[in-house]
Amino acid sequence: MYPQPLTTSQASTPFGGESIAPRRKIFFDTVFDGFQRRWARERRRRKVGRAYDMALEIARVIPPESEVLDVGCGNGFIAHHLSAMLRTNVVGIDLERSVDAPIDYRCYDGARFPVDEDSVDAVLCCYVLHHAQDVRVVLNEMRRVLRAGGLAIVYEDIPRSWWDKGVCWWHNQQWRGRTGPCTFRHESEWCSLLESFGFEVVSERQLSRWRNLAHPVGRRLYVLRKSPIHRACSQD
Repeated sequence: MYPQPLTTSQASTPFGGESIAPRRKIFFDTVFDGFQRRWARERRRRKVGRAYDMALEIARVIPPESEVLDVGCGNGFIAHHLSAMLRTNVVGIDLERSVDAPIDYRCYDGARFPVDEDSVDAVLCCYVLHHAQDVRVVLNEMRRVLRAGGLAIVYEDIPRSWWDKGVCWWHNQQWRGRTGPCTFRHESEWCSLLESFGFEVVSERQLSRWRNLAHPVGRRLYVLRKSPIHRACSQD
């Protein structure tokens, strides 16, 4: 019998074998897809882990079974962890339509918190106030929804050094198109502002700038208590 003629694809490869190029492409596509999935998992783990660390820190301050409102809750994982730690329901609000974590989430219009007056024992503002376009609105709302003697937990970026100012500048460039320009303040400015809205500073402490390697900036944690008597500041 005469040998069968080679097909076009076989004739283009050595010894009439199958082309190597498609196999190589499938191999690299598979490796790349696996790397992408692994990277997404690692990012999710870091996100959830950082939220757990912050929730653990907050849970040491807030009494168990307190009703808590997380303002600007982001992905919602801090509220999710706190719900388990405090054995209560933590409500999260933000400008987005939804969050990643399974929490009691309510969309915020940027003006009035979607909760009743004197309805929560604690309010969280985790790196949120510097994003507020009118911080007076947010602070007045915090007072409105807090019960007498309620706590406010505030985390803020504090630009002390030229390095901090550079990180805050870059953060502002990233967020100004989404939430508007950021306003960063020093420790004394925050204390004066918070006290002017009827919040007593119970404690405050400096935090390591290396908590988040992707955002290495000076930080501060404020634990505040709602003063019993205060006239709401004007929003004009």
